[in-house]
Amino acid sequence: MNTMKKAVTGLVVALFFAGSPVKKGYDVGDSATDFKLKNVDGRIVSLADYKDAKGFIIVFDCNTCPYSRAYDERIVALSKKYTPQNFPLIAINANDPESSSGDSFDNMVKDARRKGYDFPYLVDETQGVAKAYGATNTPHVFVLIKNGSNLTVAYIGTIDDNARNPSDVKKKYVENAVDALLAGKPVTTTKTRAVGCGIKWKDA
Repeated sequence: MNTMKKAVTGLVVALFFAGSPVKKGYDVGDSATDFKLKNVDGRIVSLADYKDAKGFIIVFDCNTCPYSRAYDERIVALSKKYTPQNFPLIAINANDPESSSGDSFDNMVKDARRKGYDFPYLVDETQGVAKAYGATNTPHVFVLIKNGSNLTVAYIGTIDDNARNPSDVKKKYVENAVDALLAGKPVTTTKTRAVGCGIKWKDA
């Protein structure tokens, strides 16, 4: 009888853990790990390269999504506004070029030149960084604040509240988050729904 009880208990425990949700990606307040990815200029870029950075705006982006294209100028503007304040923007393309040929590395290089990117545009060839962060869409933004050697996720979501028309934007989520962090204040809106195309994942 004891043997039967142990077997049943073991089965219940196994089923409990099998059915438990596995956490995917970062949440606000989590510590983010560094990465090393290739930039469109061929250099390998790491967050550790930015010794004076107070934080980072990480944008998972791509060449092909209409939402990404709609946000191109706003992403450039974010970089121009915050990089001089030691809060650089870094864009990452994790789309599988086999599924989306327009997102090949060669096309990333062309796009970065055509759009005048003055920030790193990195290729996540293994998609490991996107999975670690929990990125799902393009664009999908993660704002990190630097505390010593630790990088803490302070905001996750969309850039603002109007993907289609910049002139109709009422809430600039990323700007508000970074402005608060630079002022040493808490971020009021820490999470929004990322609006955009789904990341094109490699076949399992």
